[in-house]
Amino acid sequence: MDDSTEESTSKPGVLGRFSNGICIKYQSLLDRLTPYPSVRWTFTLVIFLVYCIRVVIVQGFYVISYGLGIYLLSLFIAFLSPKVDPAFTSYTDEEPTLPTTVGGEFRPFIR
Repeated sequence: MDDSTEESTSKPGVLGRFSNGICIKYQSLLDRLTPYPSVRWTFTLVIFLVYCIRVVIVQGFYVISYGLGIYLLSLFIAFLSPKVDPAFTSYTDEEPTLPTTVGGEFRPFIR
């Protein structure tokens, strides 16, 4: 009947092509920087310092900075927390045991 039922996803729009190109360039940058942790940490610290200087100069964004600090602190605590909390092992039926097979290595931390 009506031949206008072509797929609209066959050709992405201008915005889709632009964002896809940006994503590909960003991912290739990340892939190239992966072997260099000192460069990544330096870049992270520079970005953090630029943000702090911007907050001081503009004299705003204090609530956003406070929320960001709480979020980063919770990520850091989750990174350091063990997978199995020893305080709650007495409440469960499962007792922590040593691995019995070669592939059954105990990994207490989730990363």
